[in-house]
Amino acid sequence: MKSPLAKVAMRNKKRKSSSRRGKPNDKHASKQNQQRKNTNTLRIIAGQWRGRKLSFATAPGLRPTPDRVREMLFNWLQGRLLDARGLDLFAGSGALGFEAVSRGLAHVTLVESHRMAAEQLQSNIGLLKTDQVECIHMDAFQFLEQQTRAFDIIFLDPPFGKNYLPTLIKTIHTQNLLAENGLLYIEHGVDESLDVFLASEANSPFNTMTLIKEKATGQVASKLFIKDTCTPTTRT
Repeated sequence: MKSPLAKVAMRNKKRKSSSRRGKPNDKHASKQNQQRKNTNTLRIIAGQWRGRKLSFATAPGLRPTPDRVREMLFNWLQGRLLDARGLDLFAGSGALGFEAVSRGLAHVTLVESHRMAAEQLQSNIGLLKTDQVECIHMDAFQFLEQQTRAFDIIFLDPPFGKNYLPTLIKTIHTQNLLAENGLLYIEHGVDESLDVFLASEANSPFNTMTLIKEKATGQVASKLFIKDTCTPTTRT
């Protein structure tokens, strides 16, 4: 028969053993919770990957285009995606690029400077098992300066409030990166105006483009330009 002291010692030993067994699980659970905090998901709305959910990293300024804005944009682009090649600068979550290919775009280049965001984009390309999407981990300005190939559609959605758009658009124009009759989609904050930039220079790149669609949805302003056309502006 065990003495009371022996019983107490046995109980303490069991508690220590149970505590040691629990620590790895607790550490693993903590790591999983941290990963969940650093990972978000978006849903592809339509096309070949309709309903697929893709993860994207948490990064400064990363702001996926809202579903209703994406739906509006791709309604604007109906009939313009087939056989076209696209560029998604500041790709972030890849929402625009992946959605475009899902709906028929022949190929899209995603450009993203944030390492974790670029790695997640590459992971999503592997998940979808597609060769229609490529991801380039590079600064957007540097990419434009080195690029010589023109694109049929360019998605330009930089972080809001940084005043990146004037320089980006000038570089696209100078490098002749938008193909004839190509489309340039711009997304910016509703409190950021392009009006001064549009009219400030005689040789403005916008003199070679026509604004064909624009709309403000919540805090997001969307504009769609076409190169070298006389299509009248419409506001919806």
